[in-house]
Amino acid sequence: MGQREEELASHGAQVVAVAVTATYSQMAFGRHLGVSFPLLSDWNGDVASAYGVRYDVWKGHEGVAKRSVFVIAPDGDVRYRWVSEDAEALPDLDEVVAAVAALGGG
Repeated sequence: MGQREEELASHGAQVVAVAVTATYSQMAFGRHLGVSFPLLSDWNGDVASAYGVRYDVWKGHEGVAKRSVFVIAPDGDVRYRWVSEDAEALPDLDEVVAAVAALGGG
């Protein structure tokens, strides 16, 4: 998302990343990547569970989140959802930008 963050922002979107890792790990990862958007910790996996993207067990690790992207409208409705069982798969960012643009912001 970082590579399209400015384009998403031009449509009124706020990019946020959420992972089932500790806050300090997220902060170090963000610095390493040089991202400007917030990286949030879902340490207990509550967000991953609520959005239906939490593995029971993945490669010996319990409760981690599947790679996923959500576009959430200001009213809280999920307008776009992409979820992959493959942790190395990447979403089609053109689809994400189109979903954001369809919200009519910006």
